[in-house]
Amino acid sequence: MALPLDIPANKSKIAHPPHPYYPLEVEITGYLANEWSVPALLGAFSTGCAVIFGMTYIIIRRVQPRMPVHEVLTVMWFVLSGSIHLFFEGYYALNQARMGELQTLFGQLWKEYALSDSRYLTQNAFVLCMESMTAICWGPLSFVVASMIAIQHPLRHPLQAMVSLGQIYGDVLYYATSLFDHYYLGITYSRPEAYYFWGYYFLMNFFWIVIPGILLYNSVSATGEAFKQVQKLGLSKKTT
Repeated sequence: MALPLDIPANKSKIAHPPHPYYPLEVEITGYLANEWSVPALLGAFSTGCAVIFGMTYIIIRRVQPRMPVHEVLTVMWFVLSGSIHLFFEGYYALNQARMGELQTLFGQLWKEYALSDSRYLTQNAFVLCMESMTAICWGPLSFVVASMIAIQHPLRHPLQAMVSLGQIYGDVLYYATSLFDHYYLGITYSRPEAYYFWGYYFLMNFFWIVIPGILLYNSVSATGEAFKQVQKLGLSKKTT
């Protein structure tokens, strides 16, 4: 990772880098430039997210027409998270060895994102393990939590807290390993342009710290309140 204006000292040593990723000398097996334009890729991703949100909203309003708005938004969040974790990140986990040559929609989206973190094209051990565990664990569980919110299941908050904490933990490690490599090992993974670092790397991942943080707080508060009411009920029975 690089700060927006960082320029590696070795840049001048590479006259014609074979790809646009940093470090410029890193080897990316079978790399092919994306066929789609950046607006087309971002438009496709945004459209996909909008479709997921729209379908989830329609379904939840039919199942629970009186559900509070904040609960509807929470269901929509978990369905979107589950879709991204299971399908998009799962796609990476299955195809990471040949990601540099793929021209599928997901392949090109990952190559575009990798301009902010080239580890996604170099079979990095941490990124592969982190994305694989996210797809296997938090993907399906996100859908489970969404359904539990819809039916008002009593296990909703324990599982919501589990998934949210897992998302925060993975994101913190993702940031930390990149920062360690940058500041201690001098390895830069992001291009120096500000929008790659702040737009792709920072902002797109920061959502999975802020929103899960709020949901984790809500679940801990709800669980604490439930135990408080149970304790009060137990004391009242003892005094009668």
